Amino acid sequence: MEILLQLIYSGVALGMIYAVIAFGYQLTFQTSDTLNFGQGDALMLGAMVGLTLVTMGVNYWLMLPLVIVFGLLQGSLVERIGVRPAIKIKSEFGWIMSTIALGIIFKNVAENIWGRDDLKFPSPLPEAPIKVLGANVLPMEILVVVGAVLMMLAVEFFNRKTIYGKAVVATFNDRDAAKLMGINTGLVITFSYALSSATAAFAGALIAPLTLTGATMGSVLGLKAFAVAIIGGLTSGMGIIVGGIILGVAETTTGFYLSTGYKDVPGLVLLLLVLAFKPAGLFGKNAIKKV
Repeated sequence: MEILLQLIYSGVALGMIYAVIAFGYQLTFQTSDTLNFGQGDALMLGAMVGLTLVTMGVNYWLMLPLVIVFGLLQGSLVERIGVRPAIKIKSEFGWIMSTIALGIIFKNVAENIWGRDDLKFPSPLPEAPIKVLGANVLPMEILVVVGAVLMMLAVEFFNRKTIYGKAVVATFNDRDAAKLMGINTGLVITFSYALSSATAAFAGALIAPLTLTGATMGSVLGLKAFAVAIIGGLTSGMGIIVGGIILGVAETTTGFYLSTGYKDVPGLVLLLLVLAFKPAGLFGKNAIKKV
């Protein structure tokens, strides 16, 4: 029982990282019906920039807001040069290929700056596990869960309680109507991409002390986060959290009780089932379009 509880703790921490990245997919989808397929590389850049700042002597807690600012700038760049031109000509393949291409470019740049070897990110918290309900849990795993929840709550508060957030919601509900009401929908879409990359960069700085940091660390994480977004539903924040936890716990328990070679199987099987029987996601709503 103790081992199972420990696996659940680790799975929840991993799942919350998936959820934060998937939350970024939701942000761009809600405002522009597009997705940033370079989300994993935004996470990687956040981790690498964070490692550089910490190595230069910047305190870990001061590094986090700096990484978020970097993510905002990186996301704005992606939208400006990769997504906006495709939206103007209404080319779906355009933004798909542009975001993938930019992700590859960012990874190559990272390899040339930091090298191809994985690097150790120093932990800001003690590495000795602590007992929680009889099972061991790392302090960094607790920080990951708390940080992920706070980030998503902050974005939700922004969307619901601020005038700029309401502009984001209005753009999501009806982009043409929002434009007629005087909302700069282009700026809203840029901001959604900036916020999307900022959440991914923040996630990278959070998870980095728990794993090795390298130019390829974001590829798998970004793909799994996309699976979480599909499983939970791209229109449901709660669905993304639940989907992340399901996938994280499924991976840790499968890896321990069966084999690490099979740990990706349950999540992918669930993804296939959701696509087959509930394409909008477990908590998503089917969009009704007037024609």
